[in-house]
Parts: sequence; C-alpha cells; structure tokens
Amino acid sequence: MDETEFWEIVDRTREAADGDPEEQADLLVERLLQYDPESVLDFARHFEARYNRAYRWDLWGAAAVLLDGASDDAFDYFRCWLIGQGREIFEGALHDPDALADLLGEFDEEVDGDGEELGYAADEAYEQLTGVVAPDLGIPAQSEEPAGTTLDFEDESALAARFPRLWERFGTG
Repeated sequence: MDETEFWEIVDRTREAADGDPEEQADLLVERLLQYDPESVLDFARHFEARYNRAYRWDLWGAAAVLLDGASDDAFDYFRCWLIGQGREIFEGALHDPDALADLLGEFDEEVDGDGEELGYAADEAYEQLTGVVAPDLGIPAQSEEPAGTTLDFEDESALAARFPRLWERFGTG
C-alpha cells in the first residue's frame, strides 16, 4: 500500500462517517478487512509514521488551544484525529499549526480532536484477519521528547501570541 492509497482510505472513511471519529474508526476496520494482512501492516506503518511526525511541541500547543488544554493522552488522541482529517489538513497543520484555524470547519470539542480509536483500527483489522496480534512494524520509535521548542500550555498570553488565528477562533481568553 502506498501513501496515496493510505490517504484515500482515510478520506473515504472520514467522509462516510460524516466526520465522526469513532464511526470513522469502525469503517476503517471494515475497509482494512478487505485487504491482505501485509497491506494492513503497510497501512499501520503509514499511520504510525505520521503519528510520530506529529509529535511536536507546536502541534501540542495548537491542540491545547483547540481542546482548552491537552494532557499527554489527549495529545496522543489528537494526533490520531489529525491523521483522520486527511492529508491536506494533516500536512497543513504540520507546516503551520496555527493554520488549523483556517483548515478546520465546524469543531465540536465533544466529538472532534479525539481519534483514539483510529489509532487502533489497523491493529484490530490485522487481528481479525490473522487471529494474532500485529507484529512490530519495524519503523523508528517516537522520540522521547516532542520536536521543537517547548511551550508552556498554562501561559495563555504565550499561546495567544504563538497561535493568533487559533486563539482568536478557539481560545478561552
């Protein structure tokens, strides 16, 4: 499975789920069950590589503004959700996290921003196909610390200065 096919699957399942991340995860499992186990592992590698790429302080700060705070777990689930939004939004956010203010349409904090189940979809599909837990994907592990410059998520003025468009649209200040 190449990168284009990975993003096509993400896009189709998101559209079919009408943006609901839990429904998207269910549809993703159903879709992946149509592939052979090695292709499911390829999908998992694409997902994990993007998940690791998004382990950055600036994205964590953007998540903190969008979600009115973001714990370690909340940021993990946010990165899964961000991948689930598709290539344009994912790459746009990596290029400029503040651009999420323009890239995102409606944002419901109760539903959006948490794609935890998306992170498990490939593993679930693989296990259903083979009856065994997915093996190690053989890609580099996520770094110990997020990339970039540390941000103080408690400092609202710093967040507002770093993410002016996000702050204007989603900030609590």
